[in-house]
Amino acid sequence: MRHGSIYLIVKDFDKSVSFYEKVLDMKVSAMNGNRFAMFHNEGINLCLMNGYYDDENSNQVITKGDYWEIYDNHSEIADNVNTRKVFINLGVEDLKAEYERIKESGIAEQLTQIRFIHVFSPYWYFTFSDPDGNPVEITGGYKEE
Repeated sequence: MRHGSIYLIVKDFDKSVSFYEKVLDMKVSAMNGNRFAMFHNEGINLCLMNGYYDDENSNQVITKGDYWEIYDNHSEIADNVNTRKVFINLGVEDLKAEYERIKESGIAEQLTQIRFIHVFSPYWYFTFSDPDGNPVEITGGYKEE
């Protein structure tokens, strides 16, 4: 089996695209109109899906097979409260430099300081939220001051 992508169903498509362009420090790799944006990022692709597009453009949507409310009602999924069960984890070489870049950009909501945990191995990281409340965790090399 090969990996495809992880995609997030988002409320504000344009805001989320702009946010992830800044976080990933790259432009969107491909788009399907204002429905779907893909970031091809050395490994698993991160994608964004406009949760309201299909309802607002039903004349463009062709489906086959049964409708499954739990998977197919994208508007309801976009409107659901985010429980933060999934973390988007990104790695960098220089954690301190990345922390400063993210902090100075002003895009990160609920930005933690650089933190440390050691359970089976040492781990430096910081965390913040995207526009839909998804936690983004950045890990990487860090020298304690």
